[in-house]
Amino acid sequence: MMVSTKGRYALTVMVDLARLSDGGYVSLADIAEKENLSMKYLESIISILNKGGLLQSLRGKNGGYKLARDPAEYNIAEILLLTEGTLAPVNCIMQDGVQCEKAATCSTLPLWAGLDNVIDNYLRTITLEDIITGNRKKMLGDYCNPCDTDK
Repeated sequence: MMVSTKGRYALTVMVDLARLSDGGYVSLADIAEKENLSMKYLESIISILNKGGLLQSLRGKNGGYKLARDPAEYNIAEILLLTEGTLAPVNCIMQDGVQCEKAATCSTLPLWAGLDNVIDNYLRTITLEDIITGNRKKMLGDYCNPCDTDK
């Protein structure tokens, strides 16, 4: 699994909007400037997030974008799946069910399916709220035993 720049920037935008969740709208230009990102690229990402129902938009002088829900109600999996399409570690399990002619005899398929489940379950437990509050203990959890979670 490799998260593309589209997925990373979408998450960055959502985190920025979560940090600024005072009820007002934030312009795309402000986000682009703050994050030093291309407006053109951000427009395509915002369009995906908006069409996916994750954002509310308002046109006009004081317009922009804001989260459609509270930051605690967004899990990271839904943001990345919307922008990436899949988070599967290998092509043969990218769609619903296994799409491989060798599935019946593939000895590594259970490994990839298990990894896919771990990735999905992990990303569904982390929210935008966890990121903006810096909940490192939850984000690292059991996945990083030797890591220093106090930093």
